[in-house]
Amino acid sequence: MGSKKHHSMSEAAPGHAEVVRIVAPNPGPMTLEGTNTYLFGADPCTVIDPGSADPGHLGAIRAAAAERGGIGLVLLTHSHADHTEGAEELGAEVVLPGGGETQAGLRVLPTPGHAADHVCFLSDSGVCFAGDLVLGLGSTIVPPGGGSLAAYMDSLALLQAQEIDLICPGHGPWITDPEAKLAEYVEHREMREGKLLAALDGGERSRAALLAEAWSEIPIELLPMAAMAMEAHLEKLEGEGRLPEGLRE
Repeated sequence: MGSKKHHSMSEAAPGHAEVVRIVAPNPGPMTLEGTNTYLFGADPCTVIDPGSADPGHLGAIRAAAAERGGIGLVLLTHSHADHTEGAEELGAEVVLPGGGETQAGLRVLPTPGHAADHVCFLSDSGVCFAGDLVLGLGSTIVPPGGGSLAAYMDSLALLQAQEIDLICPGHGPWITDPEAKLAEYVEHREMREGKLLAALDGGERSRAALLAEAWSEIPIELLPMAAMAMEAHLEKLEGEGRLPEGLRE
């Protein structure tokens, strides 16, 4: 009962009344409490990442938007279903920008890594809608394929170079200290890479053993995700010419 009530309510961002959050009722290991849907501005407002197509969630978005002059545009940070499912249902134009442009007063930053088409939106007041580039809790998934981890690290560096007062993540709580959170994210990936390099330098070539050494504290149910993360790290090292030969399962 409490969860239902929680998901039907909108919450203004700390220090930024122009931003409202509504949490979609799609909780899970990857989505935390659910996907964060944001409303930005007014007369009309912009909806960012509508999330679930759940009728109650869409009703909450429409009700909150009605208080802000209706919906002018729906913006997507990336094309994953947990962020886009309800988009068409809202009856407004839906845009997944390519980056390097402005949409509804928001600067679009191309931030690939979690997804090839991922972007972040940055307002003049220093609010960053970060999608799944940065989460309010834990770390985000960066799958292997196409140099995604190298691109992800570049995307974090791009955000670090911006003037950001508040990060609105795709999942989890508001990030009120963006500088500290971004530094934590960079350090986390560098720590994993360091552990992986230490095991490789020690002569280890078995993927299973590398995973056990570099992700030793991970609960067993998360090991498949850790294995995916390791492949992204190995791909990055290979691209940089730092991966020794002879890897095996």
